[in-house]
Amino acid sequence: MRRRSCPAGPAFSSRLLGTTLCLLLLSACDPGGQALVVYTPHGRDLLEHFGQQFEEANPGVRVEWLDMGSQEVLERVRSERANPQGDVWWGAPDDMFIRAAEGELLEAFRPSWADHLPPDTYDAEDRWFATYLTPQVIAFNSATVSPEEAPRDWDDVLDPRWRDEVLIREPLASGTMRAIFASIIYRESEGTGEPEAGYEWLLQLDAQTREYVLNPTLLYQKLARQEGQITLWNMPDMETLKATTDFPVDYVIPEGGTPVVVDGVAVIAGAGNPELARAFVEFVGSEDALRDAAEHFFRIPARTDLDPEGLPGWLQEALPRIQPMETDRELLLERTPEWMRHWDTQIRRRGRAMGYD
Repeated sequence: MRRRSCPAGPAFSSRLLGTTLCLLLLSACDPGGQALVVYTPHGRDLLEHFGQQFEEANPGVRVEWLDMGSQEVLERVRSERANPQGDVWWGAPDDMFIRAAEGELLEAFRPSWADHLPPDTYDAEDRWFATYLTPQVIAFNSATVSPEEAPRDWDDVLDPRWRDEVLIREPLASGTMRAIFASIIYRESEGTGEPEAGYEWLLQLDAQTREYVLNPTLLYQKLARQEGQITLWNMPDMETLKATTDFPVDYVIPEGGTPVVVDGVAVIAGAGNPELARAFVEFVGSEDALRDAAEHFFRIPARTDLDPEGLPGWLQEALPRIQPMETDRELLLERTPEWMRHWDTQIRRRGRAMGYD
């Protein structure tokens, strides 16, 4: 079993070439059997675990995956529309799947488990479905910050004591950060969607930020090395770091509410192996796979029919403390691209220059 991870580069102009070269490598290194190509931000450990399970259940199949940010997956699927190279897109906030569906980039396929999903966690035309629910949290270096000292809510991150101590994953490439930023803007607008107060909040956060970090792995390493003490990220990844590494990290579930991202899966339109792609979607949303993901990778199943008593203890303990932040899904879908463009051109690295000390 061979795999290649081919993360996208920072410049989108080089990504299509990168995709072609990577997929040539995939086919050259292991020419036998059928290859199922999965685009995903879910990370090496989870992908290898479930890729191996799927291969064992389907002899002669190779699961090849390209690990990249969720926004980069969307851009790649768009760029390959005329000649799709991927089969499955697994992992991204629902707004990205909605955009892809509107662009006719996803194939309609309804898995058997779809009827067990809550409202607003799947596409009415069966083009994507939720697998996990992903709360966003405030993480910190537990060697330098005690649980009592850590920020308890989003506004606490703006406290002067955290100036130059905040690390932020590069927002334009990250579905996680886009979800956090959009939810904060909506909260600051008091439900109107007018972004000015939210932009001011993000300027204050920018003034606190030491670095915008290229990818999650670097983010974790920098936090562990005390190159910053605070970050905003998702709960499953933080739980995984705590369980599988010696990194001194911990997190707080924001007391005033948190964005809970609906994390989906879909078959890419024009997939080279559509039957395998449908089988993989069926597999990752199955009860066994969801319990496995909760037990070993700290994912929260989106399905509502799983017996809570059969879920791991960490999840039973966390669920009562997760208070979803109020948002307007349609408004965020419409306005987030505009808000992120404004962040990139008018906020990034301007907070201190504009006096937000």
